[in-house]
Amino acid sequence: MNPLLDNFNTAPFLKISNNHYKPAIKKAIEIAKGEIDAIVKSPETPSFKNTTEALDFTGEKLNRITSIFFNLNSAETNEDIQKIAQEISPWLSEFRNDITLNETLFERVKFVFDAKEKLELTPEQKMLLDKQYKSFSRNGANLNNEDKGILRDIDTKLSKLSLQFGENVLAETNAFELHITNENEVSGIPESAKETAHQLAKEKGKDGWIFTLDYPSYVPFMTYADHRELRKKMSVAFGAKGFQDNKNNNEQIVLDIVKLRHKRANLLGYKTHAHFVLEERMAETPEKVIEFSNNLLKKAKPAALREFKNLENFAKKLDGIDLLQKWDGAYYSEKLKKEIFDLDQELLKPYFKLENVIYGVFEISNRLFDLNFEEIFTIDKYHEDVKTYNVTDSNGKFVSYLYADFHPRSGKRNGAWMTSYKPQQIKNEVNERPHISIVCNFTKPTPTKPSLLTFNEVTTLFHEFGHALHGMLANTTYNSLSGTSVSWDFVELPSQVLENWCYEKEALELFAKHYETGEVIPMKYVEKIKESASFHEGMQTLRQLSFGLLDMKWHSENPSEITSIKEFEIEAFSETNLYPDVAENCMSTSFSHIFQGGYSAGYYSYKWAEVLDADAFEYFLEKGIFDKEVATKFKETVLSKGGTVKPMELYKHFRGKEPKPDALLKRAGLL
Repeated sequence: MNPLLDNFNTAPFLKISNNHYKPAIKKAIEIAKGEIDAIVKSPETPSFKNTTEALDFTGEKLNRITSIFFNLNSAETNEDIQKIAQEISPWLSEFRNDITLNETLFERVKFVFDAKEKLELTPEQKMLLDKQYKSFSRNGANLNNEDKGILRDIDTKLSKLSLQFGENVLAETNAFELHITNENEVSGIPESAKETAHQLAKEKGKDGWIFTLDYPSYVPFMTYADHRELRKKMSVAFGAKGFQDNKNNNEQIVLDIVKLRHKRANLLGYKTHAHFVLEERMAETPEKVIEFSNNLLKKAKPAALREFKNLENFAKKLDGIDLLQKWDGAYYSEKLKKEIFDLDQELLKPYFKLENVIYGVFEISNRLFDLNFEEIFTIDKYHEDVKTYNVTDSNGKFVSYLYADFHPRSGKRNGAWMTSYKPQQIKNEVNERPHISIVCNFTKPTPTKPSLLTFNEVTTLFHEFGHALHGMLANTTYNSLSGTSVSWDFVELPSQVLENWCYEKEALELFAKHYETGEVIPMKYVEKIKESASFHEGMQTLRQLSFGLLDMKWHSENPSEITSIKEFEIEAFSETNLYPDVAENCMSTSFSHIFQGGYSAGYYSYKWAEVLDADAFEYFLEKGIFDKEVATKFKETVLSKGGTVKPMELYKHFRGKEPKPDALLKRAGLL
């Protein structure tokens, strides 16, 4: 029996083997097609219930199986899984097209859509109908048969290309290691990072230390290693992912992806891919995004240039560096920060034992939103590192399951993300609760030390947990409008707003305790964390804007004339560049957010959401960071509503007004 085809509640990880996926997905596609056929062949006049709602509830089994498969392809992959992903992606792409290009089905959806004014629909039902109609029209339902065929072909190619892009980046990340045997060459690197590197070398049967391009290894090396040539070696390797003359080169893939996206947008009647994407976002148009980005750029650039000049002078004074390079940035920034604020990240780490930070984020969620978390050992997990929790409300009622996967492995992609194994929805009058997962890459415990987080990793954990709250507290009828199913430039609000608690004394006192002595983090450190929060904010803002503007340049212009990715990038970065260019490096060839992860024409949304989050947190600061009234309002207007109401309306319900960038500029010290 195939466990994926059973009626399971929690994912049956321990029963699944790789050979179950293909037959299960094939069968689930058949089942979903049968559900669609039942709607199409219904003799009844199309209605909201028999068409719109019925369609939203189709494909449940397929969605459950593919969510397990693709989540594991990110968090616990291997060659077999990658091969299966390449095979099944075209099937899924074709199936999605079978739905959106099904003329009879679209006629039924359109019939209901055209009659919507006469139907007595709730705001949520109206939103579902509107989104459903658009999901057809925006995916080719109004095209003629020949163009529908072209669209199918484009979508199949795109799904394969983005998978290949991600596999190449992972292969490049795994292929590089810096093996050091000379003690002098690890000078400056903190003991904890050295211990991890030594452990890795030992696992590989080697002496000395091995550093890799995984963030927990790469970041400490670039921040602390005194050996400039080795920093250069690491930095160049990191920036060369997908840009080398080998089988993992992503240059042609990038060009193919942007050209196909442009062709697809044109086919659907849009000027560019960005025009297509942004129609359904808060920002609405590429022009608005570019204007928003340039306004912030104007405010941030003078500060960034001043900060960079200071950093150059500091590096020259300290080590006689004449020309500051990319591999010097983190190293001298950390030293300068230490000099100005007398704050060393390594001094803070003992106060941020992973288990304590987890307790902290749970306790804060309890005080704000009445949630309780209990670790359980009764549900399957896909790796022994994964922790599983039962989440309940103040009445002991089940809210969600939470999976948490914190440490790097060879089969896990870099970075941090939140995802779901089961969406929330209300079906047959039963509120089906969600199963949510967060995945991070924090340093593993060693034989002598627990997992101790940098402050940056603490904010990462809070960030992903903000997304998790958005998923766990979802309370809508339809799963396609539930949880994080909101417009992309709104989805980062819950995650970014939660990061603010990491800087507040009242919150830090709950969990920032020395792992050996239990001493609460000294208040002088808390003050310094707050003071230093806007350190190099101009440069940081410039960096984020540069990624967003690169993304917009790829997607808001006609890419047909682009031949050199490198030259294209140099031009895109011309207004935001501080460091000299590195010939061997290219950002786009490993820019997974936009070529693999769904952020195409959407990277600006991080900065956009920062404006929302600074404005929202100002409301908490006015009333108190644990104020129940504001927290309940945030829960009821933002966290539980998903995509049932337009995001700007939700935000105004919460805040009473539209957001202004002033709070962000003030917080960043850029006013």
